[in-house]
Amino acid sequence: MRRRIQAMPQRPSPELLNGFRELLKIYSPSCVVADSIERDGVMHSSLKPVFPCRFVGPALTVKLFPGDLVDCLDALTVAQEGDVIVVSAGGETETSVWGGLMAGLCKQKGVAGAVVDGAIRDIDEIRDLGFPIFSRAVVPRSTHSPYSGRLEPIEVNVPIVCGNVLVRPGDLILADEIGVVAIPLEEAWEVLQRARQQAEKEEATRQWIRAGRTVEEILQAFGRL
Repeated sequence: MRRRIQAMPQRPSPELLNGFRELLKIYSPSCVVADSIERDGVMHSSLKPVFPCRFVGPALTVKLFPGDLVDCLDALTVAQEGDVIVVSAGGETETSVWGGLMAGLCKQKGVAGAVVDGAIRDIDEIRDLGFPIFSRAVVPRSTHSPYSGRLEPIEVNVPIVCGNVLVRPGDLILADEIGVVAIPLEEAWEVLQRARQQAEKEEATRQWIRAGRTVEEILQAFGRL
């Protein structure tokens, strides 16, 4: 059975991460970033948060295998503070791959959040912990790992597809109460600059709206709403 656990091959610089963390303070950061990468990288709308939350960080990817889903504990062996754990569980909605104890361990390690393309459980505990997580479904049924003791097949820090989007280890994941966006690491600085510019333009547009300007005036000045 396949079991491959490896460290994240590349990480964003602290300066880049801090720049994206600043975006979390604006209105609708996922929308601004989605526009800044021309609507690319937006994960499927079925991925919903347990509670309204915002986070950003490098993707620690986990690949599970539909039909033989196991617990994600191996991710914790390489997780670092600020990482976002992104799990590809094949969109399976009837077997939970994540629960409250896993969320507690992530909270202890300083993991920024998680995105699970599959099901989770124990959302009451997760909510009380305040651990930010998105999933496709919630269901009581666990994996077989607690009974079989088996933790393979699983691969950590390999390219995956989550929410119909390709995610590679180290890519940036930004999530808010609206949705989740993946930003390829090699494009991240350029996306950050465009996002900053768009955020400034949107704030200026809000000021024009408060001042009573017309749609025509706003479009002439800013080119868009």
